Amino acid sequence: MKLKIDSEKIIKLIGSEINRYESAAVLEEFGKVIEAGDGIAKVSGLSNVMSGEMVQFPDGVYGVVLNLEKDSIGVILLGDYEKIQEGNTVKSTGNILQVPAGEKLIGRVVDSLGNPVDDNGPLGNTEYRPVEFDAPGIVNRQPVNKPLQTGIKAIDSMIPVGRGQRELVIGDRSTGKTAILADTIINQKGKDVFCIYVAIGQKTANIRRFIQKLEEKGAMEYTIIVDAAARTSAPMQYIAPYSGCAIGEYFLYNGKHALVMYDDLSKHAVAYRQLSLLLKRPPGREAYPGDIFYLHSRLLERSASLSVKKGGGSLTAIPVVETKSGDMSAYIPTNIISITDGQIYLETDLFNAGVRPAINPGVSVSSVGGNAQINAMKKVAGKLRLGLAQFRELETFAKFGTDLDKETKKLINRGKRTVELLKQPQFMPMDVIDQVLVLFSLINGFMDDVEIKEVQRFEKEYLEYMHSKHSNIVEKLKETSDINNELEGKISAAVNEFKTVFK
Repeated sequence: MKLKIDSEKIIKLIGSEINRYESAAVLEEFGKVIEAGDGIAKVSGLSNVMSGEMVQFPDGVYGVVLNLEKDSIGVILLGDYEKIQEGNTVKSTGNILQVPAGEKLIGRVVDSLGNPVDDNGPLGNTEYRPVEFDAPGIVNRQPVNKPLQTGIKAIDSMIPVGRGQRELVIGDRSTGKTAILADTIINQKGKDVFCIYVAIGQKTANIRRFIQKLEEKGAMEYTIIVDAAARTSAPMQYIAPYSGCAIGEYFLYNGKHALVMYDDLSKHAVAYRQLSLLLKRPPGREAYPGDIFYLHSRLLERSASLSVKKGGGSLTAIPVVETKSGDMSAYIPTNIISITDGQIYLETDLFNAGVRPAINPGVSVSSVGGNAQINAMKKVAGKLRLGLAQFRELETFAKFGTDLDKETKKLINRGKRTVELLKQPQFMPMDVIDQVLVLFSLINGFMDDVEIKEVQRFEKEYLEYMHSKHSNIVEKLKETSDINNELEGKISAAVNEFKTVFK
């Protein structure tokens, strides 16, 4: 019996098997460490590696490529760099650095790579986001017009911050910069804003105190801490703000609202300068490398208020910069002032004089202005800033003992009461409606006859009186966020009524 061979069937079968066949061979590129130390390594042999790519060293240590040179690459080492030695094998990964992001990070303390450093166990399954990411284009943004209230009277009235804005906090050492950040985080309770605090080069004890205070106030329920303390290496301090921004972008691109704080970018610039000098990049002004401006601009430009088509999320940035002897014209401060949408300037002299928060409204500015305020606040805040500016000008003349006319005396007396009223204890942010009620009574002259030392007591007792005896006015103000003629009359009558019982 002859065996019949169906050639067509065999050809089809072989063809289908060829199509299904996948080569298991994977091309991997390896190089060798030619120099290592102080958080950086020089590697030869990785000719196809890209800038910003992750490379793998022995013992699970990863690095990020920063320099591309003719015969070698410069890598910053993330992790225990002391294990890396000359001659170690290095493998390219083809991936860029990513960090975990998502709601599982809320309430946690993580390092610059998103690894938990608290005692609450692993994060579990989370989404990953790239550390470096393109900022949203202008078409995908909308104007900043929703307020992000800090709970600090001086800021919410005169230097308002909006959702999606970049507002710089600048001042000398120990003038209350971090205190403003803490109050702002505490004030976001119940406002659907997720907060990310990035501590760069801070003392570990200070970070622990900060976290403890947030826990006491119940603010860790919506806050993520990125810990890149002074004890961590320069590469980890360099990566930290980008990681914090990537975590914030998860909320931004999911139609939610986030606030990210970088405390502080002066130390971030110093860490980058250290890495750049070790990698033998040419130094420029103050020994910083030429791309120091790009370092911060590409970070802060990622903050945005997205258009409704893109989900309407927002990422607000509050960077912090430390000045030396109030010098705002130094290299890093001027760079960041030019990138941000305004600055809150804290002055040492005011701080030492007991004006806290020590905000100088003459130098501080917000380019968003009244667009980031409720209508009621707009109506009381315009006169407040003008009156304070006039007071600062006239105060100098008053020191010379010059005879002053009645109107000038009135402006100086009100100015003194304004300064006293804008003082605020730490960790006690004030609701915006309460701020409006207090400032209304100030600018309409109801406090002109109150002794300066009694202003703080007047404020406290007046608010208690309004909430207990005139809760209908408070509710109406919350409902409308505006003061019409009828409501203005009711508030004025209520203040006069309170003044009869205030002793």
